[in-house]
Amino acid sequence: MTAAPGKPPSPPTSGPHLVLYDGTCGLCHGLVQFVLPRDPRGRFRFASLQGPAATRHMEPFGGAHSGLTTVCVVTNYQREDRACRVKALAALFVLGSLGWPWRAVSILGLLPAPWLDWGYDLVARNRHRFFGRRETCRLPRRQAASP
Repeated sequence: MTAAPGKPPSPPTSGPHLVLYDGTCGLCHGLVQFVLPRDPRGRFRFASLQGPAATRHMEPFGGAHSGLTTVCVVTNYQREDRACRVKALAALFVLGSLGWPWRAVSILGLLPAPWLDWGYDLVARNRHRFFGRRETCRLPRRQAASP
């Protein structure tokens, strides 16, 4: 799903959506812990980019992201109409799906994707320095973990 130029993408209400994240990254871990209590409908599932679920679900999109520098969201990952969003568009999709006030961040989707990804890449390059590195990946509650 893409938005018309100049219009931020609106998250679909269906799902579930699979968030693939760097399981050793403190910032990524924080994102998962932030989303869980704000997703009462349980639309999001989570899996580490280092695990077999990432390999399996990223196959239709050319395989798992090898750099582990980005978050990926596979929307409607259990259906044929699934799509993949990466970097800033993935983060905006997640925040936009959480409702008010987090949906307000979707206004950033009006910016050109290269600008958004530049900012995303800046944070990604420094994430371990600012947010730490984890040796293990804490799994979310069972119903939020990807099969």
